[in-house]
Amino acid sequence: MKGWSLACLVWLAFGAAVELRAQEARPSITPRVKPRAEAPESERITPNLRVDTNLVLVPITVTTPLNQIVTGMEKENFRLFEDKIEQDITYFASFDAPVSMGLVFDASGSMGSKLAKSRQAAAAFFKTANPEDEFFLIQFNDRPQIVAPFTREVEEIQNRLTFTQAKGRTALLDAMYLAMQTLKKGHNPRRALLVISDGGDNSSRYTETEIRNLLKEADAQVYAIGIFEPIGARGRTAEELAGPGLLSDLAEMTGGRHFPVDNLNDLPDIAAKIGLELRNQYVLGYISKNPNRDGKYRKITVKLNQPRGLPPLRALHRQGYYAPTQ
Repeated sequence: MKGWSLACLVWLAFGAAVELRAQEARPSITPRVKPRAEAPESERITPNLRVDTNLVLVPITVTTPLNQIVTGMEKENFRLFEDKIEQDITYFASFDAPVSMGLVFDASGSMGSKLAKSRQAAAAFFKTANPEDEFFLIQFNDRPQIVAPFTREVEEIQNRLTFTQAKGRTALLDAMYLAMQTLKKGHNPRRALLVISDGGDNSSRYTETEIRNLLKEADAQVYAIGIFEPIGARGRTAEELAGPGLLSDLAEMTGGRHFPVDNLNDLPDIAAKIGLELRNQYVLGYISKNPNRDGKYRKITVKLNQPRGLPPLRALHRQGYYAPTQ
């Protein structure tokens, strides 16, 4: 397929120069999973949104109206704003970097008939993994628990999923809290969560506001697969009715995405699509025009200069970051 992602090299450190090596490529659309060769170690980068010096790095996914991934775009296709002030894009890269990632798996009672396809979805996602990725598994019903700590052996996590039994209520927000705390132990600065769940929260002690604040502080993208019943067949509680909106809001604020599912047979393909999306992102780097080290939250907006010949595109990215205090 034409227009495959740009190869690049970025070394970032205090006082270090940044070197970029790019290959010319026309924008192209990637509608399905395509195996990728592992990048040489010297060509991998590990972007992190939080500010370590004066550099801010923003991972971005570009999609079409049909949710197809667009690769091969150039720096000139992007405009970046912080608190409505346009920033100079100093660094640009497209990459496949190792990720530290958590699978947050719903094992509540309502998941009984959905467990088999949910396991298949996890297996399809792991097939897209980079050999240097690391994963952990959190299962939740009445409460969350770490079933498998960080490991590069995806078979270990899949084996643990084999013994999953559906029972109890849904402590989704508590599971998100535990997952974000566990992510802090990851070895790769690039971090993400994949949530597979079929409904809203009805058993957590943490609130939605607390989880939102935690996600704002974290350098992690959240992807969610919501397995929902038709509206007429859903439970009548406010929490269950709010399930789709909750997952969408939490995912989109981090630059991730929520994929609602009403056909269980679609689960593996959607999970593989999420894996592909993680492998085909851009990184924009800039030095903020706001020099104040005030620890305040700064909103990020990315706009696209539309390439010719493509439908209207959308840039997915996290909504902001906290400025440093020192």
